[in-house]
Amino acid sequence: MFGRLFSSGVVFAPDTDIPSLDDKVVLITGGNVGLGKETILRLAKHKPAQIYLAARNDASAQNAISDIETEVPGSAALIQYLHCDLASLASVQAAAHAFIELEKKRGGQPRLDLLFLNAGIMAVPAALTKDGYEIQLGTNHVGHFLLTKLLLPTLLATAKLPDADVRVISLTSLAHLFAPPWSGIVFDSLRTPMAWTPTLMRYGQSKLANVLFAKELQRRYGKQGITSVAVHPGAVDTELYRTVISTWWVAGSIVDLVRRILYLSVENGVKGQLWAATASVGDGPCQVKGGEYYEPLGVTGQGSWLSNNTGLALKLWEWSATEVGEYE
Repeated sequence: MFGRLFSSGVVFAPDTDIPSLDDKVVLITGGNVGLGKETILRLAKHKPAQIYLAARNDASAQNAISDIETEVPGSAALIQYLHCDLASLASVQAAAHAFIELEKKRGGQPRLDLLFLNAGIMAVPAALTKDGYEIQLGTNHVGHFLLTKLLLPTLLATAKLPDADVRVISLTSLAHLFAPPWSGIVFDSLRTPMAWTPTLMRYGQSKLANVLFAKELQRRYGKQGITSVAVHPGAVDTELYRTVISTWWVAGSIVDLVRRILYLSVENGVKGQLWAATASVGDGPCQVKGGEYYEPLGVTGQGSWLSNNTGLALKLWEWSATEVGEYE
């Protein structure tokens, strides 16, 4: 398991291996920091038509755009900020509607080629989202589920365009293995803080949900032109782990020591989601296959009996659809 935290498998160089992104439209949640910010920076070098940076912190998002402009001159003109707090379904709904309106102003028919469900929180104290869901499941899964549902008509319309290549990349974690072993998703407790459950187990539950969602999205819409995969980027030195370091003193001290010695840089950690979003789709070696869960880099065949449980994936989708129904 330890070896699965770090990078092996496919060799991928973003600067040379990412193909032309002409006319492509990209939306990425959590694009203001860490892997999200690095993803935008790397994609901006290949000149897509538009990149939407979705985040909840306005100042941080604007700083990220400035930083990326410094690295990639001219990129600021390609990046549009969308305020989106995944812990608030009303905010997610507003962000999706804003995206549609901005796309109409940009070119008439809204388009979305690459959707990165990248944002997330980790190992935070027990709490609820604004809508009353366990904070990690609500932020990492429910918010992203609603965003994807609201953008599905645009994704499906884009998939009908000539030479379309529509993908949804769900960022997950090897920590999905820490989900509650008796059920994976504790459905009857998701509207509680689940304070009786260790925070890492609650995080694992949310990351398992990301894998199950990606697989079910592919099952439902793969034949309509959407390629959906889940990606574990590896153990990457990002802001995500700083919550653990600052919140949990003993565990945080251990994580901080390991982070300094072993964790991947953001520049290397981002390769997994960039590869999944831009490498050719197919069943061959080094190709991206819809419905897969990938560990770094491009390694399949992992996961667990829970993450490969099609019945659980269906149950989670149906539960999620019922929960967010009033916002669609």
